[in-house]
Amino acid sequence: MTRDTAMRRMPAQGPRRLAAIDLGSNSFHLLVANYLDDELQVVAKLGEKVQLAAGLDAQNRLSEDAIGRALDCLARFAPFIDGIPPAHLRVVGTNALRAATNSHTLIERAEALLGHDIEVIAGREEARLIYLGAAHALADVLGRRLIVDIGGGSTEFIIGEKFEPLALESLDMGCVAFTKRFFADGEITEKRFRRAELTALSELANIRRHFCELGWVDPVGSSGTIKAAAAVLATSGESPEGMIEREGLLTLRKRLIKCKQLDRVAMDGLKEDRAAVFPAGIAILCAIFEAFELDHMRYSDGALREGVLYDLAGRHTAEDSRLQTLAILRRRYGVDDRQADNVAATAREALTQVQADWRIDESQGQFLGWAGQLHEIGLAISHSQFHRHGAYLLENSDLPGFSRPEQQALAFLVRAHRRKFPLKDLDNLNTNRTTLGRLARLLRLAVILNHSRPEQPVRDFRLRASGDDLHLELDALGDQALVINDLEQEAEYQRAAGFRLSIEPSLEAVASLRP
Repeated sequence: MTRDTAMRRMPAQGPRRLAAIDLGSNSFHLLVANYLDDELQVVAKLGEKVQLAAGLDAQNRLSEDAIGRALDCLARFAPFIDGIPPAHLRVVGTNALRAATNSHTLIERAEALLGHDIEVIAGREEARLIYLGAAHALADVLGRRLIVDIGGGSTEFIIGEKFEPLALESLDMGCVAFTKRFFADGEITEKRFRRAELTALSELANIRRHFCELGWVDPVGSSGTIKAAAAVLATSGESPEGMIEREGLLTLRKRLIKCKQLDRVAMDGLKEDRAAVFPAGIAILCAIFEAFELDHMRYSDGALREGVLYDLAGRHTAEDSRLQTLAILRRRYGVDDRQADNVAATAREALTQVQADWRIDESQGQFLGWAGQLHEIGLAISHSQFHRHGAYLLENSDLPGFSRPEQQALAFLVRAHRRKFPLKDLDNLNTNRTTLGRLARLLRLAVILNHSRPEQPVRDFRLRASGDDLHLELDALGDQALVINDLEQEAEYQRAAGFRLSIEPSLEAVASLRP
């Protein structure tokens, strides 16, 4: 059964109000929609040119002016998301925030303004969400699609079929970044235009062979540059509406070079606020046509923000893309499925017993189960320090469906599941330090209780929390003395980290019962 068929067979529900804010390198976008029957019914749609990437200096620091433009825009967006539940809203940052060394300065102020977390997503995750948005906006085509999205700081490339991406790439080239690099003084010449194209072609060389081997029958473009190119070519009659043809694109290239200066770029169909970055975007588009030997490309309205909403709609269901990622990781690293499931089940049982006292909600608690499923992936590298290897894999891999903060949270839990408690790593987390520290303590207990790798998860215990103090009571276990010995070592680890763990019965009490 396909993803589309499965979702359409679900029982009918009332509409859900969803919202996405895309903090792009060139433009910020807001989309609010009702989701019903696998369709988005748009309630509000706004976009503003912020040109965040233009505010990056040579050291990749965002200027105060750029931060100010961003906050002013978000202040205008804020009323549209008032009252939307946090689980139905995502705010995602892309290339400029990935690159900015002081991105935390903007993020902290923006989060305070919006009252919601901001997720900086990886390039391939951005590509996956773009594909999801574009695929929903397009009619079904028999065969594979090539999706291209030229942004302000990066350009995403995806090959997919129906709703499944087969190849995802994000290259460091965008219309704002290339404007700063090749047209910084405002002059447009054939030589500069070609240098921009050659630089783009050099980037494309890294993916060209793989993408061409996969092949496609339908080349599609999305977002600002390609939308603007299609509009200009349709207005001039050089390409059909919604289509970019090679000859029309080459004619547009000549027209831009004849403008000679960025401030003279004015064409029917081109919005004034896009004119300054349009030549750089067209240079990238020309390179794409050249590298992939395209004759045409059609435009799709679906893009990142639509993809974010469709991804949100699938969260906490069988369609949650994060669940697919977890399954792939377990297969890739040869995880012992029974042990992983047992540890995850014991960890969830422990959480259930202290959840009310520690006020951990379901969306936070699910990371405990996920970390239990993945806690041994580092064994694929080495038995020595495998908790560190596992954390490295999770923090540095492309994990579809997971934002950077989510990856860091998952990596921390795996890093913290054994040996000395990593207080320094906990302090380095940007958010939810108290909750993640508590989840890590529960995971550590679950790993110890399942140390003998039993057939079934261990659930014969009672756990109480009082502030940060934990008290664990055990029922009869087959290797009780060994388990309690491990737990008392664990109590020492937690005491060294400033936490208290008490265990009943004690090792002395168990030893005294031996014949």
